[in-house]
Amino acid sequence: MTVLSDPTNRRWLAWGALATVFLLVNLHRLSTGILSERLTTAFGTTAAQLGTLHASFFLVYAVVQIPTGILADRVGPRYVGSIGAVVLSLGAVGFAVSDGYASAFAARALIGLGSGVIFVSILRFCANWYRADEFATMAGLTGSVAGLGAILATTPLAVAVEAVGWRDTILGLAGVGFLAAGAVFVLARQSPAAAGLEPIAGVPEQPSVTLSDALEQLRTLAGDLDQWLLSVVFFAGNGAMLTLIGLWGVPYLVVVYDLEVTTASYFTLLGSVGSLFGPPAIGWLSDRISRRLLPMAAGIGLFALALAVVPAFGRPPLGLIALAYFACGFLFGAAMLSLSAIKERYPAGASGVATATVNTAGFVGATILPTAMGIVLDAYRTGETVGGTVAYTETGYRIAFGILAGAVAIAFCCALWLAIRDRDASSYDVRSSAR
Repeated sequence: MTVLSDPTNRRWLAWGALATVFLLVNLHRLSTGILSERLTTAFGTTAAQLGTLHASFFLVYAVVQIPTGILADRVGPRYVGSIGAVVLSLGAVGFAVSDGYASAFAARALIGLGSGVIFVSILRFCANWYRADEFATMAGLTGSVAGLGAILATTPLAVAVEAVGWRDTILGLAGVGFLAAGAVFVLARQSPAAAGLEPIAGVPEQPSVTLSDALEQLRTLAGDLDQWLLSVVFFAGNGAMLTLIGLWGVPYLVVVYDLEVTTASYFTLLGSVGSLFGPPAIGWLSDRISRRLLPMAAGIGLFALALAVVPAFGRPPLGLIALAYFACGFLFGAAMLSLSAIKERYPAGASGVATATVNTAGFVGATILPTAMGIVLDAYRTGETVGGTVAYTETGYRIAFGILAGAVAIAFCCALWLAIRDRDASSYDVRSSAR
């Protein structure tokens, strides 16, 4: 038996190919924090425009999530994942050669279009190739790939940009993306049976899904209170994490603490390291205790406290900032449990569209929150520059970071509500069965 004919080995190779594309997705979507100074110079942007340029990726990413869920359920990850990788790489080429704000905006939106299909494709792949009690661990492991991409999007990206320039760096990422697209096409399949392999113990064959089935599940999801509460959790958790690490975490440190961009990136690097270890650790714990909502609520509450450090103190000691950034990355794993929770509430054939629905909210958050922070910061612009970065007052940053902390605090309330409702429902079922 060869590596490709062994279904257990084959799934890891296919997951690795998809994960490589997802690594690139995270490099692209978080790159604007490091590139902010150069993009401001190249395109003459204000803070709101830079926030909108950053958010253009997430706007398109959010829009394609539900269609991607339907496609992933019907077509499978091979075609959806490989085509997405090609599209995001074409967008990267366009971004690298852009000569103005409008073309850069369009190219980054194209990167978002291709990137938007990858994560849901991976989750659908995991649902088809891994047992149910492995799903949260695999979702967390996929989240750790996002953490690795976030690490590469901080100091390593800053060093690469210094060495060869931002345009050549983005072109290099595009080349890797085209290679990864080929690997996905060769390795990934809808299921072991679709790859002509023996079934994997404990992994049921997934049913075929018609378009009418998918639309019916969408109607059910639209009226599901649990889905809306889980969506709020991921809206805030994902939006806050990507805004902190991907955009405003670095400029805050450059302006308020007068740090160099590369030095400031060490702090967002800590957040990325946290997101490398937090999602798989929290996902593993959730699988071991067979509970989603309680660890999700506890983690989201701590996430809100970590984000509250900046609005509470304005200019706290850098050691506290480092701890807060790391904690935000680690506790992002709690927000990812919302994807496992929604997947388990729906039939196996609807796992793609169910997770895509909640994932959509996460990237709506990543669209709205950075732009909202940029609008607030523009109201507190000083007219000066610090290290090439437009300067805003400390008060402006406290208010802007307060938006993130407030959003995650609301998410905590939703997670706690879900946990209480679930506990009460379980208690009712126990009492009913005892009668």
